[in-house]
Amino acid sequence: MSTPEPAQPAQYVRAASSESTGQPVVVPAPASAPGTEPFVSLHTAVVLLAAVVIGLVIATLTVLSGAHPATAAITGLTAAGAGTGVLRNLIR
Repeated sequence: MSTPEPAQPAQYVRAASSESTGQPVVVPAPASAPGTEPFVSLHTAVVLLAAVVIGLVIATLTVLSGAHPATAAITGLTAAGAGTGVLRNLIR
């Protein structure tokens, strides 16, 4: 019956055993792998998504009111841009 091995701390990864001693070699795990951070934060994604939804709603309402579609697009973009700053402060 073999003896149980002691638990390794969470920040260490077990590597292959050493050829000379037969004992396991423990090497520190990398703090964070490069490239694992997100492209945009969750806060930024939520703010931009909400701004796009607001812009689409305003553009749709503008078209339904009888305005030219180009005017509705400009109105929607303006609403999305203006809403971004407000949403950034409201969503925390």
